[in-house]
Amino acid sequence: MRKRYSLRRYLVGAVVARAGDEMAGPALMLAGFAVAGSSVEASSLLAGITLSAAVGGPLLGALLDRAARPGRLLAGALVLYATGLGAILAGLGRLPFAVTVLIAAVTGLAGPALSGGWTAQLPGVVPGDRLPKANALDAMTFSAAALTGPALAGGVAEAAGAPWAVVASVMLVALALPAAWTLPARSPVRPAPARAEGAAPPVRPVGPDGMGSPEHSTRARPPEPSARTRPPEHPAREREPERSARPDVVQPPGRPARERQPGHSARTRGGRGDRGTRTASMAGDLLAGVRIIVARPALARATLASTVSCVAQGMLTACVPLLGERVLGGAGRGAALLSCAAVSALLATAVLARFPRALAPGTVIWAGALVQAAALASAATRSPLVLVVAFLATGCAEGPQLAALFTVRHREAPERLRGQVFTTGASVKITGFAVGAATAGPLATRSLPAALLLAAAVAAAAAPAYFAIRADRRPHLRTEPHPTGSPGCRPTGCSDRY
Repeated sequence: MRKRYSLRRYLVGAVVARAGDEMAGPALMLAGFAVAGSSVEASSLLAGITLSAAVGGPLLGALLDRAARPGRLLAGALVLYATGLGAILAGLGRLPFAVTVLIAAVTGLAGPALSGGWTAQLPGVVPGDRLPKANALDAMTFSAAALTGPALAGGVAEAAGAPWAVVASVMLVALALPAAWTLPARSPVRPAPARAEGAAPPVRPVGPDGMGSPEHSTRARPPEPSARTRPPEHPAREREPERSARPDVVQPPGRPARERQPGHSARTRGGRGDRGTRTASMAGDLLAGVRIIVARPALARATLASTVSCVAQGMLTACVPLLGERVLGGAGRGAALLSCAAVSALLATAVLARFPRALAPGTVIWAGALVQAAALASAATRSPLVLVVAFLATGCAEGPQLAALFTVRHREAPERLRGQVFTTGASVKITGFAVGAATAGPLATRSLPAALLLAAAVAAAAAPAYFAIRADRRPHLRTEPHPTGSPGCRPTGCSDRY
């Protein structure tokens, strides 16, 4: 019997990969700062590797939701990310800076694999009753990675130079390949039980009134009588195509058997009609995650508020080299401030993992944004002690806010679109981070306090942005598109109150 993929293996692989990712950002900024001598070029490099996630996230999510072995796809994304980091390092100082930024943009396409793509596989690792605690532990891997990544980047840069910090981040990402490759295979998600040979056609799981589910529906709709569409004098000839069809191919629910024509059957793979169907289906999958996020108020609120907070976090990260140079006496020491934030985030998330239902996730999200705003405003004083306290407070807000966001995503996302929701949400957040970094870089060069105060104002705006979307007050029944494309309603057993 094959050994079950353990949660410990998942967490170790996730923290190693995410530590490499967290190390890559400061390492690239330090390397760019060392080569160009300007925070504008350094922040542009960081923005390049993060901004392209807006494209890579939805595409990766659609592929993950289709993959029978999503771990193999995640491993390929890790290879792309590690190779891209090496190419960026090789291009610094040797290629035009615009070309290096372009390489960073291509590398960033795989960025959501290390965040949302990995987290979306968590329900396949642990059973549902253990998911809340596992969700908090998974959020802790981000905090642990944010603790070790910048600290390693600063330490290696101080000891051996900024280029070797980039090399170390590549090695960490590569170490996570075995854990990603061996992630469990996806369990087949079927809208209805498969039909045995000779049995009646499957019944649509959802009635026209929008009630019921595939497992509990008692309203069976009988198939259409064949006499309406078949001439009585030639019954055998009409039945011939259905007899010749492959017995192992299950007819999609709700589609009459007469629609199964030779040019569209599962046997004729690679045909023009089959390629067109797959292209249309992929295009629909690319938009499915966005539709779910927008349609469900709890998910839309959490995504919007966390994205605005991420813009502020990107602005703060762009200020780190200058804070280290002007306040702490060295650009490499600025990475230690990110480690301070990661320590407090790790501790705060550990408390949340101990009491996962103490606070509603929505409260944690908008209150955490206000705490971050206050911390960023105090950092503008440029006092070393106040600066350290401000980063500690920022971490105390960021860690639980991320865990609360994961809780909302796991709760609201349909199983068949979980990868899409997580990678699309991650790509939106990463893009927000890139916008913040690109905005604050030039401003911090002119006035560091002004950049920090602007970051504080952006973080404070996350709270009203959360409440700008009206909460869903309906009962525990949510509508979503049926897997076959027919409208329906599925009970999810959840509500916005938790």
